Amino acid sequence: MKIAILGATSQIAQDLILSFSKNQDYIFSLFSRNVELLEKWINSENLSDKYQIQEYSEFDNHQKFDVIINFVGIGDPIKAKNMGSDIFKITEQYDDMALDYVRCHKETKYIFLSSGAVYGGNYQEPVNKDTVAIIDINNLKSTDWYAISKLYAEAKHRSMPELSIVDVRVFNYFSHTQDMNARFLITDIVRAIKNKKVFKTSEDNIIRDFITPPDFYRLLQAIINFKPINRAVDCYTKSPISKFDLLDELRDKLGLEYEIDNNVDTINATGAKLNYYSINRVAENIGYKPTDTSKDGVYKEISIYISAYNC
Repeated sequence: MKIAILGATSQIAQDLILSFSKNQDYIFSLFSRNVELLEKWINSENLSDKYQIQEYSEFDNHQKFDVIINFVGIGDPIKAKNMGSDIFKITEQYDDMALDYVRCHKETKYIFLSSGAVYGGNYQEPVNKDTVAIIDINNLKSTDWYAISKLYAEAKHRSMPELSIVDVRVFNYFSHTQDMNARFLITDIVRAIKNKKVFKTSEDNIIRDFITPPDFYRLLQAIINFKPINRAVDCYTKSPISKFDLLDELRDKLGLEYEIDNNVDTINATGAKLNYYSINRVAENIGYKPTDTSKDGVYKEISIYISAYNC
């Protein structure tokens, strides 16, 4: 099976590449705007003999792919905030590239990395299969741009029911390979543990569901192995976790110290969210079965990172 990955320098894409590298049934072509950076990473992982690296100018309808996975997007809240309206152009450019291909090759499956942000609203409750997306159309803010760009792509995909397109909505993702200097809740916590600093956080007890590389790999494999469909699926684990339950877990197991400070600076590139996770289990219907809870998955990934750092 031949798989094309667009946006192969993104962290979540590289985690998936590493997961797939143990499976000899797949042949990959990796596409990136920064080929030199991608080659450097592939060589560092001793994978240069397994993957073909290409520039986007080489992506055309004459190549044969069974699956296209589009990871092009913004993975860091600061970068998303700074990019502004360019998010629309970048999202559409590479989405259209994939769509042009699958229109000509209707047997090809297209997997698009979307976001839980498409639901909009303030997430007073977790989303489910009946949740209606909420967009305050008369008071749009810059924090809405990312969500709207993904929602537009999803709407476009549903308008093409004859094509095999699955939009994978990622809510919260964490990996030990992540850039720990990025501004996420988890990366802020990891830096505090690593540097033996007190982690300061607000009193808001938000709830998150952190999918990690092993379960994300299982979800993508389920989509690839399932019959052609055109729909969106939400990412989830066996169970979510509240912020303070997570902090207590990491305090007890990894020595994290934390204190409440309601003046702490936070970055919410897509707006504040109290219960940013989904209980929509439609992915069960395509064979996805997560193996980790958020608590277990995050603890495993942080432990791997801290162990490597201490070495």
